[in-house]
Amino acid sequence: MRIKKITAYRQDQPFRDGVYTCSGGRSALGFDSTIVRLDTDAGLVGWGEMAPLGAFYDPSFAAGARAALAELAPSLIGEDPLQTIAINRRMDHVLKGHPYAKSAIDMACWDLAGKNAEQPLAELLGGRFGETVALYRSVPQADPARMAEQARRYVEAGYKRIQVKVGLDPDEDIERMQAVRAALSGDVVLFADANGGWNTHQVRRFLRGTRALDYYLEQPCDSYEECLAIRGDCDRPLILDESIDGLPVLMRACADRLADGITIKLARVGGITRARLIRDTAVEMGLAVTVEDTGGAEIDTAAMAHMSLSTPESARLHTVDFHNWVSVSNATGMPACRDGRMAAPTAPGLGVIPLEQKFSAPVYAT
Repeated sequence: MRIKKITAYRQDQPFRDGVYTCSGGRSALGFDSTIVRLDTDAGLVGWGEMAPLGAFYDPSFAAGARAALAELAPSLIGEDPLQTIAINRRMDHVLKGHPYAKSAIDMACWDLAGKNAEQPLAELLGGRFGETVALYRSVPQADPARMAEQARRYVEAGYKRIQVKVGLDPDEDIERMQAVRAALSGDVVLFADANGGWNTHQVRRFLRGTRALDYYLEQPCDSYEECLAIRGDCDRPLILDESIDGLPVLMRACADRLADGITIKLARVGGITRARLIRDTAVEMGLAVTVEDTGGAEIDTAAMAHMSLSTPESARLHTVDFHNWVSVSNATGMPACRDGRMAAPTAPGLGVIPLEQKFSAPVYAT
């Protein structure tokens, strides 16, 4: 099988709940998604998606992904998409860095691998551990009462894991956590996610002020070194997210005994191929694992669901249903989420059918 054509589309994906605000007051109105289609000489078509959360969240941005695609695509014509490691090495040879720009291509190759094998992606990635994975829902930064009410609505909708966006003034963030905790029943698991927004003295102040609360602390500081500096003061599970940009930093975190869990975002590490390696290593090292991405709709969510379900349940933390965060769709075939849990499609590959007729004109085509 050989790649004969590469096409890319752009899709604007507004958030259903309006402005999404994370640490430092940084906000976005939705995802700017790049959807990639790979056509092969065997008649099979593979699909992938990458959507960054604005340009402020990661060292990535949507226009950069589309510009990079024009650099990468010509070198991939005639290559075998089933050779995913070789494809990744080819992309790295042509374009140094910019892993986010390679993620959708890698995802499309895995979609083709599943279709060629007539197997869902989860089976190719290690097998299905259970039928559904737990979901979390993020509560954007706002005043404490508003955040508590938003969290209550999400729990009423079935979510049992709530991620509270903090990372501003620690005293105000303490009030946010207290308000959300007081609004919810004790069986709802809380995550305080700072998105790297604090420095070390702010983390310590937040930890002291929330000592009576039960929650996970996620990416308190921007740098690895700062997170390591506060580890001794953190008596609750610490999750690394933004720091996890590849296998080397995971190995360092294991050696330093820094993290209790990690969040792997497909676009941040370059796609499914590298995410699988990081995921499997983290599982072997005894860490809790979340597999998700920086954004997207059904195409990207399907990939997250498959990778999550192929993660052993004992190591799996949760994932996110991004397709339910946005007001537009880009595919059919995702099972409906129920009781705060999500299943993966059972059709070959990603298992979803892209709504190509709803896409605008291609932004790139070989």
